[in-house]
Amino acid sequence: MSFAGEAASQILNKAEPLFISRSEAFKFAVGDTITLPCEVASPGTYVLAWKRGIAILTAGSVKVTPDPRVRLVNGYSLQIRDAVPQDAGDYICQIAMLDPREITHSVEILVPPKITHVTSGGHLQVRKGSPVRLECSATGNPMPNITWTRKNNLLPNGEEQFTNPVYVIENMDRHKGGTYICTANNGVGQVATSQIILHVLYPPEISVENPTVYSGEGQEAMLVCIVHGESQPEVLWHKDTMQIDQTERHVIENRGARHTLIIRKVHPQDFGNYSCIADNQLGKTRKTVTLTGKPKTAVFRSVPNSQWKDKYNISWIVDSHSPIEEFKLYYRQMTFSIGQLQPLQTDWRDIVLPAFPYSHHYTQGMSYLIRGLEPDQQYEARVQSRNRYGWSDFSESFLFTTSNTGKWMGQCCTNPG
Repeated sequence: MSFAGEAASQILNKAEPLFISRSEAFKFAVGDTITLPCEVASPGTYVLAWKRGIAILTAGSVKVTPDPRVRLVNGYSLQIRDAVPQDAGDYICQIAMLDPREITHSVEILVPPKITHVTSGGHLQVRKGSPVRLECSATGNPMPNITWTRKNNLLPNGEEQFTNPVYVIENMDRHKGGTYICTANNGVGQVATSQIILHVLYPPEISVENPTVYSGEGQEAMLVCIVHGESQPEVLWHKDTMQIDQTERHVIENRGARHTLIIRKVHPQDFGNYSCIADNQLGKTRKTVTLTGKPKTAVFRSVPNSQWKDKYNISWIVDSHSPIEEFKLYYRQMTFSIGQLQPLQTDWRDIVLPAFPYSHHYTQGMSYLIRGLEPDQQYEARVQSRNRYGWSDFSESFLFTTSNTGKWMGQCCTNPG
């Protein structure tokens, strides 16, 4: 080798090492393999070392740390297998020189969410009317968001979900009970879920299927109460003040919240007021069902507009287990004053109408031609029906109108030619 070539070789060998790798920030999930690059140009005889804080992990090719997960790969890159949250931090690759040179890699470990706490361990009992505070805590990196949902239902305020570690329910009632699910999610791995089963303790609540049950002698009557309560209420049936026990004619059935009293072959003395009484540790509730042989409320069937100026053919039907004996029809004119939105109501006129004799159909009809009306006027009508057990309730009001262009009553029967 010439003198010039030997000199150039000596200069090259004396070149200082330079980092090809640059400092970086890395994110790894738990369980991943961490690889941190440290590529150096012209390392020469200088020793490379990996440090974490004051701890030396490797020096040259020698592994100093006792951690079996750590090794050198691909030259001088640092590899850590099966990452755990404690691996987060700064890692320094250093060239051991009189004036040391180094690069620093920052490592963040992403941790899937984990729920660490829910209110009352997932089971909570609260009394009706009380407020409830549901709490759900979770860990993870980044910090998870907590979202509340309700199994097979909307949340009490009508939302599908609510995002917050705490969910507050004011004024609890039975409709707000159920299973509440908290979900923790931070975008790493699978979401975490836990649930709180919320039991609402409340005194019995009763609704009746039909406040009035219509029946007849020899028929079967079914009285139904829907009863809810927590704890489970005891339900008894009474007629007036006497408790009703199971007999051949009185059948008591309980299916879930539905409590039924069946009266077979109804006798006249069976008619009257019945009570279903529900009792639990928090209170007692009573609802009344009336069993009656009276007719049901009549329903009008005629069209609301008359073809006549001075008369109107009104018709209705009524259901009754016993024959109807008579009807009482009420009607009155509705008059309006200038500037008034509400009509002036005149006195009722009433007409007693005997029913058709020997009419034993369950549904019975009746019609009546009201005469002497004013043209182009609106009238209000209602009707009652009576059988052997008494008068029905009044029907709903029915409005009809006479014509302003139709015929007069006297024109109905003129012979042609």
